[in-house]
Amino acid sequence: MDIDFSAMMNASPNPYVVLDKDLRLVWMNRAYLAATMRERDELVGQKMFDAFPSEPDTESFRLLNDSLQRVLRTAEADEIALIRYDIPAADGSMETRFWSATHTPIPNGSGELAYILQHTVDVTELQGLKRLRDEADLIRRAEKVQSTNESLVRESHRLHAFFDQAPGFVAVLGGPDHVFQMANAAYHRLVGRDDLVGLKVADALPEVVDQGFVDILDQVYRSGEPYLGRREPVVLNVGANEDGFTRLLTFIFQPIQSSMGDVSGIIVQGYDVTDEVEFEERQVLLINELQHRVKNTISVVQVLAKQSFRLVPESEKALAVFSGRLSALSTAHGLLTSKNWGPTSMPALLRSTLSAAVGEAVARIELEGPEHLLEPETALGLTMIIHELATNALKHGSLSAESGQVLLSWRIDDRNDTDTVLLAWTETGGPVVSEPRHKGFGSRLIERGLGGGGSRPQISFKSEGFAYSISFAIAKNPQGAGLGRTFARFKNVGTASGKAFEQ
Repeated sequence: MDIDFSAMMNASPNPYVVLDKDLRLVWMNRAYLAATMRERDELVGQKMFDAFPSEPDTESFRLLNDSLQRVLRTAEADEIALIRYDIPAADGSMETRFWSATHTPIPNGSGELAYILQHTVDVTELQGLKRLRDEADLIRRAEKVQSTNESLVRESHRLHAFFDQAPGFVAVLGGPDHVFQMANAAYHRLVGRDDLVGLKVADALPEVVDQGFVDILDQVYRSGEPYLGRREPVVLNVGANEDGFTRLLTFIFQPIQSSMGDVSGIIVQGYDVTDEVEFEERQVLLINELQHRVKNTISVVQVLAKQSFRLVPESEKALAVFSGRLSALSTAHGLLTSKNWGPTSMPALLRSTLSAAVGEAVARIELEGPEHLLEPETALGLTMIIHELATNALKHGSLSAESGQVLLSWRIDDRNDTDTVLLAWTETGGPVVSEPRHKGFGSRLIERGLGGGGSRPQISFKSEGFAYSISFAIAKNPQGAGLGRTFARFKNVGTASGKAFEQ
């Protein structure tokens, strides 16, 4: 069957052109002439880049030339997915066109490459549709960005409101000259002026320069290390007062650092604690006055007791016991006063009570247990119990013998709402112990214990030594997490005599 391939190619709606090895146009079909809006006579015999000029440094020239050169070099087909190649319009102007091209090698009878068949498809309209789609996507992205920006603006306003309403004073300083960038309402009230933003600290608050605070800011900016001020007096020229007002401030100068570690500014944040400090000072004065009055009262009670007991025959022993208990109460009161009648250290309370009760014999009493804080009411009750145990051990128990010893140990049982103290007093090395026939005030005191949800005291008069244990509930340790534990070394422990608790 004979086929007229020239007629068939001319009938194809797709543009075709044939180039020789010198890239000269040797034949093209009617669709190619229509697509390029050119005549056959003006194209045949011209080189591709003469018929359709393109600057060598353009992407269009590079894509087309590289593809044709690969076919010449490899004798294999090559494709260009998309290339912009403008063509002359009827009015002489250049019309922007986008093409997809395939270059197929055509061999001669010897199998060598003789021609290149270029098949092109005009995809200008498709490219236009793609551009419209991209523009639509761009609009959607812009709308999304706008929505995000509006959310960010709302969040920025919210954060700014939080910043301005913060109870402590806050300011943001920028650069090495410490220029105010932001300051909240509390800061404005503190310094007595609103026109801070844009001013240097030294210009806005000249009174702090001589007080050394600008030098501290300089140091923080240079070193990148924060500065913490605790209750520092700061004189501020607020209002018409030329001498300024002195305020006590607790604050921090915190450097603002980038990911590279460079300091760009400083955050100033703190609180005015003037009223708090003044209240504490008044409280200390009142507590000291109370302590003075209590000591005077205890002294009067001691004098009255001596005068009263003087008229009672053989009352020296009873007077000594009474004076010892009064002294223990005074010692505990003094320790609590030194803590402003707040929680006091349990080991410190026990050591001071024991030292006051037994003197040098305290060296034979070992303490073993964790640090913990006791409320004042519990501390006073525990002081009286420990005093009774210590004085009885000194008079009749293990401390009355040179080899006798006492172990005072305790542990803390952690509960949900409260802690429970489990305390044990154990004597060894003293006289043989037996339960007393008569019970006085001291016996009733230690048998009653501290109450407050604890167990009834356990008292043992075993032959090897007197033992006493008690548990009582206390408030959660307000500083327990940071106190740690301090344990004394175990030693041999002793016994108490049968005369214990006769007082």
